[in-house]
Amino acid sequence: MEQPVILIAEDEPIVGMDLSDTIAEAGYEVEGPHGDLHSAMLAFQKRKPDLAILDIRLHDTVVFPFAEKLIAEDVPIILHSGHLPLEEVSNRFPEALALAKPCPPGDIITQVQQTLQPDQNRADGEQARASQAARDPETA
Repeated sequence: MEQPVILIAEDEPIVGMDLSDTIAEAGYEVEGPHGDLHSAMLAFQKRKPDLAILDIRLHDTVVFPFAEKLIAEDVPIILHSGHLPLEEVSNRFPEALALAKPCPPGDIITQVQQTLQPDQNRADGEQARASQAARDPETA
């Protein structure tokens, strides 16, 4: 089974390497980190990722047009930023997840897993509720 490919666009080298290491250690294939928009877009054109984690600003370039392109191509995105209020990002991209920097590695991995496997997560939740109902019918 192939590992899901996660494209990472992050212009801060230490953050980019840390994020890449976190994603790789969780068993995903990492494309990047790409420090500029041009590099990230070229990587996308060569190989469509399963998910993209994008810093909202790559140097002085806002990635919103690239995020829109990814969404149009059915690539889920996680926007990762320390610059813009998360509410503003969520309003612009309601189908995307927005995480504030710094974000603990475990939280990032949880969000990646939930984004890549929404059907499995829903099934797990339903199975857990059914199991709880079988053990304690009064709480169901």
